[in-house]
Amino acid sequence: MIKSILVRKSQGSQYIPDLRAANPIGFRGKPVISEAACANGCNACLAACPSRAITLDPVRIDMGRCVLCGDCEPVCPSEKLSFNNDFKLASTDRDALTISSAHPDIDPIKVSEALHKRFGRSLKLRSVSAGGCNGCEMEINALSNVNFDLGRYGIDMVASPRHADGLVLSGPISRNMADALQIAWDAIPEPKLVIAVGACAISGGIFAECNEVDRTFLDKFKPALYIPGCPTHPLSFISGILDLLGIAD
Repeated sequence: MIKSILVRKSQGSQYIPDLRAANPIGFRGKPVISEAACANGCNACLAACPSRAITLDPVRIDMGRCVLCGDCEPVCPSEKLSFNNDFKLASTDRDALTISSAHPDIDPIKVSEALHKRFGRSLKLRSVSAGGCNGCEMEINALSNVNFDLGRYGIDMVASPRHADGLVLSGPISRNMADALQIAWDAIPEPKLVIAVGACAISGGIFAECNEVDRTFLDKFKPALYIPGCPTHPLSFISGILDLLGIAD
């Protein structure tokens, strides 16, 4: 008992009272693309990007593909690229995830009145890892811990898709998981929604060109929310889902 008290005194309170105002020091979040001109013929950032998230003329970063490795920043001779710790990266529109100097921010999430009316007070989600590396899955598990406590908003992860209102998808969707993903989705009663978590789920990430990936599920069922990251930060997930449902703190 005394040891537990000493640990609590040493660590302080880990509970985050205001998740929207949190300041995750050291987190590599939203890219910042300056107005600085690129060096003539330079494509160093393009060559360094492992997920083909960067395009040139003008320089753009697709957050749906970006794995937030940061490898593009040190190789840029013009210091055009950097990252801040902004965790509000989610969007309801896949195309809105592309950032440039002319479009420095991800478009605001469109609040769904229908989802707010249906799930604004209680939302149960089933997490399915469709070939993920367990990075995003660990962060999804962290949503329920004492730090983030997603349940305070009436949003919980459940063990069975039959008890769920929506599906949280992580991983690039490997062929071995395509049928299992479809079975889980079919077991969720209507109305229901898909939330794509992480670069792998949104675009395939570094596995986008792999022959063992089958992403036809997303051709049939458009996600209601895209949450970038590699892995996705719990704060990115929470701020995104709260904005989608129109839930105020």
